[in-house]
Amino acid sequence: MTPPKYREFLDQRLHCEADGFEPVWMPDFLFGFQRHLVEWAIWQGRGAIFADCGLGKTPMQLVWAENVVRRMNRPVLIATPLAVGQQLRREGEKFGVECTLSRDGKIPSGAKIVTTNYERIHLFDPADFCGMVCDESSILKNFDGVRKAEVTEFLRTLPYRLLCTATAAPNDYTELGTSSEALGLMGHLDMLNRFFRNQQNTTDTRGRWKGHSAPRIWEGKQWRFKGHAEGPFWKWVSSWARALRQPSDLGFDNADFDLEPYVEEIHTVRARSIPEGYLFEFPAVSLQEQRAERRRTLAERCEKAASLVNSTGEQALVWCHLNDESTLLEKLIDESKEVTGSHSDEIKEERLAAFANGDLRVLVTKPRIGAWGLNLQGCAHVVFFPSHSYEQFYQAVRRCWRYGQTRRVKVDIVATEGDLAVTKNLQRKAVAADRMFSSIVGYMDQSTKIETGRKFKTKSEVPQWL
Repeated sequence: MTPPKYREFLDQRLHCEADGFEPVWMPDFLFGFQRHLVEWAIWQGRGAIFADCGLGKTPMQLVWAENVVRRMNRPVLIATPLAVGQQLRREGEKFGVECTLSRDGKIPSGAKIVTTNYERIHLFDPADFCGMVCDESSILKNFDGVRKAEVTEFLRTLPYRLLCTATAAPNDYTELGTSSEALGLMGHLDMLNRFFRNQQNTTDTRGRWKGHSAPRIWEGKQWRFKGHAEGPFWKWVSSWARALRQPSDLGFDNADFDLEPYVEEIHTVRARSIPEGYLFEFPAVSLQEQRAERRRTLAERCEKAASLVNSTGEQALVWCHLNDESTLLEKLIDESKEVTGSHSDEIKEERLAAFANGDLRVLVTKPRIGAWGLNLQGCAHVVFFPSHSYEQFYQAVRRCWRYGQTRRVKVDIVATEGDLAVTKNLQRKAVAADRMFSSIVGYMDQSTKIETGRKFKTKSEVPQWL
């Protein structure tokens, strides 16, 4: 049995001390659970809110930023995915919190809360700010090494930091190291060494090529919890993060946040021809085989997706992954526009905003371009070509299926027979993501038991006669 003093020492090692302040402004427009989270985040100073889509991360970010501005009398930067900055500015006007959009790295005169997209962070000077909010912070792990390092470095000197996302680590728990490192709490590699181990029992995070002849398969490092570490890991996470899928996770009423389940249907498309050199169809197992099949069935899948959208005549959101898919879908679907990586940021924002406002009937784009942050509740029909990324699927569906949606959402998944392994992988990751949220929520109550209390800077004076 672990001695009590040593157990207390271990608990303290797993606890991130609060470094914030008491809230100076708390508006009435926040729901009870939102107020609770904002108060915690302000007191924490550097923390993360992992709240599901539609639970009001935007007003929580704005109130957090406004408190930091009023406390420090210096600006706060809010970084968002592309096209979300305009949405954030409109939300600020709605809630009476002034938020200024800047794309050139300059702070307009008198601006206190400034928003920009992640791609323009390098134009700003961190010395001009006292705090930063990373909206849809899970997007950091999707950037290349240079961009992720750039954002992490920008955060490094800021005393107040807030990360907000609905998908903190949908594909692997080790992705939480990206959030921890951005907050300046524990480096990604340090986190892996403390709580996880790989199959080689090394600290090497690089993958390797498997096989000596073509086709070779890239195999990433597989990390798993150390035998004793799963409980301590979630304790540590819950000391700097709060997570919820619904208000009841924090003990609040769900009355205003009921969400009708969406309807999902998988449409299996058969190829018109078999692969060259084969007598019959075979299951696509490796990534190379899956990619080859998607290209071979590109026309069949796009035709099926177009028929699903054209048959309704209503607004629809179509997610694809290849440029050729996007181009063909725009030709086949009536009243549609595509948004691709080749478009300028201005064109991307214009078309995304047109769809959000209901001025465009069908939007065709890729998850990595528009699946984060946008509120698209006006649309109730989603068409998706599957991939191995559960986060992309979850975020893509959640643009429409979110709290505030008034209609039943229909999700059509257009797949081939070779995508069977892909859909099974998505189901596995969905279970893992739910387990992560349950684990953090389960340890949130326990985490309060290991807190040593708020650290007040003013020392109590004891009378001399005592």
